Amino acid sequence: MAHRTRGAISPLTTDRPPPLPGRRATEEPRGCLFALAQLPLIIFLAVIGTLLTVAAVHDLFLL
Repeated sequence: MAHRTRGAISPLTTDRPPPLPGRRATEEPRGCLFALAQLPLIIFLAVIGTLLTVAAVHDLFLL
């Protein structure tokens, strides 16, 4: 007999677990694209990308 943990969902059913406290049932969980839309992360990634680009141009054309 297969062991089932409490609250486990079968991949063959469409049942979903109850929403987390403080979250409406119709609200979908936020994923990676939501995190990429945050301004501090965008600025950080732009700075890192700029530094990598400057380093690559320096290596290619000045060394």
